[in-house]
Amino acid sequence: MFDYIIENNIRRRNLAYTILLIDDDKELCALIKQSIMREQIHSDCCYSGTDGLALLEKNDYQLILLDVMMPGMDGFQTMEKIREKSSIPILMLTSKNDSMSKVQGLRSGADDYLTKPFDMEELIARIISLIRRYTRFSLTANYSQPLVYKGLTIDVDSRSVTTQNGTFELPPKEFDLLLFCAKNQGKILTKQQIYEEVWGELYVYDDSNIMAIISRLRKKIEPDPGAPLYIQTVKGIGYRFNKEV
Repeated sequence: MFDYIIENNIRRRNLAYTILLIDDDKELCALIKQSIMREQIHSDCCYSGTDGLALLEKNDYQLILLDVMMPGMDGFQTMEKIREKSSIPILMLTSKNDSMSKVQGLRSGADDYLTKPFDMEELIARIISLIRRYTRFSLTANYSQPLVYKGLTIDVDSRSVTTQNGTFELPPKEFDLLLFCAKNQGKILTKQQIYEEVWGELYVYDDSNIMAIISRLRKKIEPDPGAPLYIQTVKGIGYRFNKEV
């Protein structure tokens, strides 16, 4: 037993990333665990929101894979607890054609979602994409100097913002969307441009993703979310970061 523990610890240290999988479907967890191991991604599996929160307190993870429908504490309640303390990327798993769960998940703090049943290769691609985009060693290093605007500072290194309400970290999708808009200050950005930059995939008409992230973002950084100062809507086209700030 002792030899097994040592071997397991060594193997784990050699893997590139570790994710937390929270889903009450034990067979699916085992399948995902086996599949992502081939990509040098380790996973800790648990079958309830309560157990997931306990593991998150003890270990460091690069991403959380979170199921919506679970007995007891469901995925939304679990995510709410996670977001109180962490901006770790969260990929939610929703049931087929459950559009309300998708929208609710994105509005509540999820960075991406995938509908069950899903193709395992697509799941792996989304996991890798999220991890690579949101680790501390992100490709935004060449923008390491904070971006300073009227009443708003964006710190790329810490992936945080400072407003009149203080300094706080943003979840990955929120930060990337804000940074993309800010780097293109004054330019009108179409929804397609924003989606392909922030989500890193071809745009398919699904504005609920973008709208949910911007809604969350405005509530956190805007002095008056109802009359945005920073990220302004350009009706029928997209959004623009105010050139006057």
